[in-house]
Amino acid sequence: MNRRAAPSPRQPTDWQTPEMQRRIRRRYAAERRFRLMGAAAVFASAAFLVYLLATMIVQGASGFTETRLALPLDLRTRVVVSPAQLSGTTADLALAGAGLENAVDAAADRAYPTQGGATLLSDGAWLRVRDAIKRDPQVLATPTTIDVPVATGIDMAYKGVGTQESEAVVAALGAHLSRGLNVSFFTGADATDPTRAGIWGALKGSLLTMIVTLALAFPIGVLSALYLEEYAPRNRWTDLIEVSINNLAAVPSIIFGLLGLAVFLGTFHMPRSGAVVGGLTLALMTMPVIVIAGRNAITAVPPSIRDAARALGASPIQVVFHHVLPLALPGILTGTIIGMARALGETAPLLMIGMRAFIAAPPGRLTDPATVLPVQIFLWSDDVQTGFVEKTSAAIIVLLVVLLTMNGLAIYLRNRFETRWK
Repeated sequence: MNRRAAPSPRQPTDWQTPEMQRRIRRRYAAERRFRLMGAAAVFASAAFLVYLLATMIVQGASGFTETRLALPLDLRTRVVVSPAQLSGTTADLALAGAGLENAVDAAADRAYPTQGGATLLSDGAWLRVRDAIKRDPQVLATPTTIDVPVATGIDMAYKGVGTQESEAVVAALGAHLSRGLNVSFFTGADATDPTRAGIWGALKGSLLTMIVTLALAFPIGVLSALYLEEYAPRNRWTDLIEVSINNLAAVPSIIFGLLGLAVFLGTFHMPRSGAVVGGLTLALMTMPVIVIAGRNAITAVPPSIRDAARALGASPIQVVFHHVLPLALPGILTGTIIGMARALGETAPLLMIGMRAFIAAPPGRLTDPATVLPVQIFLWSDDVQTGFVEKTSAAIIVLLVVLLTMNGLAIYLRNRFETRWK
């Protein structure tokens, strides 16, 4: 009778050996280190972002406010203007010609002779009085008190960053000073006096430039993407075009500025520093981004959609414009908005075509001299007057709000209209 052999002692498996256990511990340790480095990178990025935003908000919040001085006025014998002049379109010229600015300075000298008189007032103080007269002509016939903006030094001292001399003046004025929203910052254009500088001129220039950019780059970019994906034959010329488009998307923006300077200004002699030239230049820079985003969105549409449309008798152009393009449009719009947001923040190409001029009035047409928000920020940051420091930070906040709004719109469009294929 055969007996079963006794089982041999159990041998440890591979993962139970001391060598394998050491390797496993090293892998786990490496994974923990990788997770810690990733968390540290995210934390550092968030900390830098919070520091940047906090710095901009702290420095720029005061740029949205202004310091005002209560100025007693009696213009009954100093400014003589007929009611007919105030009701017409020449009211501004009539008040300026009647000596309103000198009357406001004289009123300040009478009311605050020991604190500096007219030197306390901003260059635009008389404009505030002019606007009050236009709203209520009785100001010319009745003694009244109007809050007018003060000079830069007094304004900065009232906000806590002035010199010792200006702080003493602020202390002497006391309750005659007040602080309120600086409406002219949102309605005015560039000025040599920080208290009169506004953002609307640059913001309007940015809007006009973006209109030209979108009107040119979007249709050409979308049609190019459709042609390359749906109609273009696959050969070396198509491959060369695709490589060129991808390379153009990575070209430094200043190169497009040089191209705009040579073509639009040097060859076609278009108006220098006009919004139309800026829009054309930025359209050249944005078009490759739209083409790439459009091709990716078109490629994501399943071929079964095309086959089903053809099976129902649709022509090739109906397949593209009735089925493929509507399904790819959310991705195309998302890429377009991101490209436009990038163009809105560009400075270098616009500096090359002359959009860094001093623009004292908002542009009325596409050919009028204009500037844009990033260039305006650059110009203010380069100014030596301390009052422009807060204006620079305030303008950066406005630009960030516009960019965040555009990116938020892109995210909304993607989430709202995106179709997920299974």
